[in-house]
Amino acid sequence: MPAERSVDIQAFLNETPFSRYQWLVFSLCFFIVLLDGFDTAAIGYIAPSLTTEWGIAKPALAPVLSAALFGLAFGALSAGPLADRLGRKKILIGSVLIIGLACLASAFSANLDQLVLLRFVTGLGLGAAMPNSVTLMSEYCPEGRRAMMTNAMFCGFPLGAALGGFLAAWMIPQWGWRSVLVLGGITPLVLTVLLLLLLPESVRYMVAHNHAAERIRKVLRRIGETAAEATSFVLTEKAPATKSRNGIAVVLSRPYIVGSVMLWTAYFMGLVIFYALINWMPILFKDAGLEARSAALISALFPLGGIGAVLSGWLMDRFNANKIIAVGFVLTFAAVYAIGQVAGNLGLLVVFVFGAGTIMNTAQSSLPALAASFYPTHGRATGVAWMLGLGRFGGIGGSFLVAELSRQQLGFTDIFTVVAIPGLAAALALMVKQFIHPEGETTGTAKNVEVLGH
Repeated sequence: MPAERSVDIQAFLNETPFSRYQWLVFSLCFFIVLLDGFDTAAIGYIAPSLTTEWGIAKPALAPVLSAALFGLAFGALSAGPLADRLGRKKILIGSVLIIGLACLASAFSANLDQLVLLRFVTGLGLGAAMPNSVTLMSEYCPEGRRAMMTNAMFCGFPLGAALGGFLAAWMIPQWGWRSVLVLGGITPLVLTVLLLLLLPESVRYMVAHNHAAERIRKVLRRIGETAAEATSFVLTEKAPATKSRNGIAVVLSRPYIVGSVMLWTAYFMGLVIFYALINWMPILFKDAGLEARSAALISALFPLGGIGAVLSGWLMDRFNANKIIAVGFVLTFAAVYAIGQVAGNLGLLVVFVFGAGTIMNTAQSSLPALAASFYPTHGRATGVAWMLGLGRFGGIGGSFLVAELSRQQLGFTDIFTVVAIPGLAAALALMVKQFIHPEGETTGTAKNVEVLGH
């Protein structure tokens, strides 16, 4: 073994060209989030078929539309602390396995109650998968590209949701609504095998938890050969230091509590909009006079717009991330409101749905990267997961919101006006976070953790 040589993990990632191994991590996390988006949104696309086959009224769909969201919330809240304790890889593999088994079982539901229960179990896996994908990806990125790469990976979610719409429009007329859930179950099972074989543990997690130097060195050598002679590893944190190493305690500690609440609020409000529209647009458009296939296809344009998050990530790496995302949510308010004004014009409806989806999903998809950069390593998985988990209650609220607005017999235009308002609340929350935790001014206290070579 050469003379003692210590390697700073983040400095190494910053100075080494982005490797094929990091692209492998990106690809695996991307497909996890893609399946997350597909399985989360699938229920909205099959909802019109449920009303026909089982003879249920629209308001009765609210429990099945929101069941996975309850599971998502509880899955995220529990999986974050577990990942900070047990590692990101184990939780990711377990969560994808749960998604596959539960979604496949959902395809054989005999009634609404069975479907509600199985969608809840599916949600447990979905809730655990997404935050740990974000955390793992962010911990393999150089600082100058972290937001852009994390956002690009997170684009898998809206793309998966859009893919669900296109596939549902093609599959349901030929094989029925159950075929969508069969596909949504088999694919994660295949991905589970790939994760077992190819997915690495977070190198930052391994250093923070004193894993063997040889194991850390083996991973880093696949990124760059300069790590081959390392005998110890140092983990530096720019985030404010806390006394506790427990993930929940970090998120709720004095240096982080206000920022945490504002992140929860922003994500909550964004998901009110997202799930209100992704779950109900096919039905609202059908009621407005569109045929079922056209309603599904136009609705699928809304989550497809999430590809704009790559540009947002690029801007976040260079400018004030809080302000970039806040502007996105203000524009979301205007864009969603505009959808409600063009119900009778098919061409404008297509343009406005895609435009609103691009803006809204760009802002929403940027929040996990913002959270990942806000917390230190020993609380990062919990911080991201709790934002996603507590935010899911916004998705639940959005599903029930449109059900209630329909029960109150509000018209197409009025429903979209009400759904647009949470965009302003999300923007306000991010500006409060910026005021309390000015980005770029609080560097915190560096924390070093060393793993000695053998």
